[in-house]
Amino acid sequence: MTPSSSNPALISCRGLTKIYKMGQSEVRALDGVDLDIREGEFVAIIGSSGSGKSTLMNMLGALDQPTSGEVMINGKNVGKMKSKSLAEFRNSTIGFVFQQFQLLPKKSAVKNVALSLLYRRPKVKDAAERAAHCLDLVGLGDRGDHRPTELSGGQQQRVAIARALAGSPKVLLADEPTGALDSKTSTDIMALMQDLNSQGITIIVITHEHEVAEYAQRVIEFKDGRIISDKRNAQAAA
Repeated sequence: MTPSSSNPALISCRGLTKIYKMGQSEVRALDGVDLDIREGEFVAIIGSSGSGKSTLMNMLGALDQPTSGEVMINGKNVGKMKSKSLAEFRNSTIGFVFQQFQLLPKKSAVKNVALSLLYRRPKVKDAAERAAHCLDLVGLGDRGDHRPTELSGGQQQRVAIARALAGSPKVLLADEPTGALDSKTSTDIMALMQDLNSQGITIIVITHEHEVAEYAQRVIEFKDGRIISDKRNAQAAA
């Protein structure tokens, strides 16, 4: 989906700075970043190790607070929210996908997905039904009773994506989602991301791989805590 330029930013960062103390020295992981991401975009954040992309991911996911500057997500200044309110907001607004899947090995696929709904308030009454629907969305409707050890790496990542989708998040934030997968499976996962984006889901992928970034509509490159390139990708892989 190509968002309209008239849409307000779903995520807006202004003067975003993050400084880590390392003994007597300081590391400026983010250095005055301004960034807008609009609803319906598919954005890849790319950069080498130490470029600041992982720190930015923590800010966009409301997992960490900046040293200075602000992050607005869906109209909320997350830096001014109390910890309980922030946790609830994050749980309802952002779906996370991680490199290592982070599935519970003794739970079935459908139970892994449903677990993400058990901590919501108000409680989701049809959690199992919702979980099964999300597994359908990622092409695993017939694997709901399988445990992670009975699934391939690609299937496990699809379960993780279904879990992220279960809460109907505004944003799907994926941290190196293909890092533990072979090239063929990586292609399948990124094609799934494109399909989900075409359904209106805003997707942000953090990656160091240019081949992965090519699937996004927009590629933002980081170096030394700053944006050095922000380009539209008219030739996003199909």
